[in-house]
Amino acid sequence: MTITPNRLTRWAGIAAAAAGAIFIGVQINHPQLSATSIQTTDVYVRDSLKLLMGVLALAGITGMYLHQVRKNGLLGLIGYLVFAAGYLSIICVSFTAAYVLPEVATSSAGFVNDAIAVNTSRGTVHGDIGALATVMKVGGLAFLVGSLLFGIALFRADVLTRWAAALLAVAGVATGALALMPDALYRLLAFPNGIAMIALGYSLWKVARVEETIAPTAAEAATAPSTVGVA
Repeated sequence: MTITPNRLTRWAGIAAAAAGAIFIGVQINHPQLSATSIQTTDVYVRDSLKLLMGVLALAGITGMYLHQVRKNGLLGLIGYLVFAAGYLSIICVSFTAAYVLPEVATSSAGFVNDAIAVNTSRGTVHGDIGALATVMKVGGLAFLVGSLLFGIALFRADVLTRWAAALLAVAGVATGALALMPDALYRLLAFPNGIAMIALGYSLWKVARVEETIAPTAAEAATAPSTVGVA
């Protein structure tokens, strides 16, 4: 199998769509987080899927940015870098939640409950969780701001589905209201981002597929012998 830029772009589209689907899926019937529930298989699987989601989303938005890099401009570059930092934070936090905190919970439940409170902006923090708090707060802010800026850049570039780009931008703002929402709505705010990523991923895959179909035809036309002036 030959690896081409077009094929990588299509894979990036698939990765983005898969990330959006996982982001939505892990929120359905999500249990209340605590030092006890984080040790369960249910939460372990969800956090592992969030880790996978972060990796796929990072690949997806990289493909979106590189595919239309000339049209994205400075705003697109800034939005991509900030959004990528947000997803890197999600990867780090999800890894910690899946593979570190369950082990710590058996000996320091208070630390784990504080980490959950900081990450979800829900509950009261009673102790100090060190640098982890900074990573969570900065990463969360990067995700919100990056989603807004990157969504605006994609909308302005007008290459991928514009309504999905607008939804991605709006989702960044909406997610900022998480701390003000009751728990029943807390998980639902992941849906706009997930839907936007699915639509943008499909749009990227579709655009790349069309370009792959058109390219050989254009090349053949360019190399075809001219019949102008032939008697």
